Amino acid sequence: MNKFFCRNSDIEADKIIISAKEDVHHIKNVLRLKAGKKVEISDESGNSYVCEISEIGDKVRLVIKNTIPSAGRNQEIELTVAVAIPKKAKIDDIIDKLVQLGVNRIIPLKTERVIVKLDRQKEASRFVRWKRIALCAAKQCKGNDFPVIEPVASFRELIVKTAEFDLKLIPHLSGDRQSLKSVLSRFFSEKDTGSPKAASRILVLIGPEGDFSGNEVNLALSAGFIPVTLGSCVLRVDTAAISAASFIKLYAHH
Repeated sequence: MNKFFCRNSDIEADKIIISAKEDVHHIKNVLRLKAGKKVEISDESGNSYVCEISEIGDKVRLVIKNTIPSAGRNQEIELTVAVAIPKKAKIDDIIDKLVQLGVNRIIPLKTERVIVKLDRQKEASRFVRWKRIALCAAKQCKGNDFPVIEPVASFRELIVKTAEFDLKLIPHLSGDRQSLKSVLSRFFSEKDTGSPKAASRILVLIGPEGDFSGNEVNLALSAGFIPVTLGSCVLRVDTAAISAASFIKLYAHH
């Protein structure tokens, strides 16, 4: 069944209207779907719908036949990756790969040692592009969730808003650190013995070339982050983000 995404505002009672030109073109001219065809639609809240196409024109109109709430899916974790903005266009590739891996939320991060400087206008234009990249990646891999890309945040802005997470990780290159495997093993063992069965909310921070500053590490530790190592090799930003996300997602389902 073909999979598409919609905004919450596209839903009216038992109907969904898709008006984005690229989606209409894809349904109408690329896939050549017809009225009566069933497709799957996911919204920004994580709900999924089995729909039947009722009309294809300048817009695609669908009738909702069945609703699958987000709580109805068996999801072990909700993973957020906050990644320092690297040089050149690597952040585009990082977002694409993280969405393919099933990361739920991505936060481009400004740290003390980030070299790339974006003014507000550039941040806004990049934000639109990043959301488009994420949606394309989600469509390609038929992910269940509407990928959330947040606006660029400073390190301090992010840290003060992390109380919602059940596990907070900061990989860095020096000082006392634990292996990522040991931290996850202990976390999931403790979770299995407890009563809550809701998806675990995990946040991992990925630093820039040159690592997080000492002040940033201390700020994170004071907010309850656990320092971890990703191994003996010094990884580039894109490699670190993909490696950490891959390991966490795989470990959660082992």
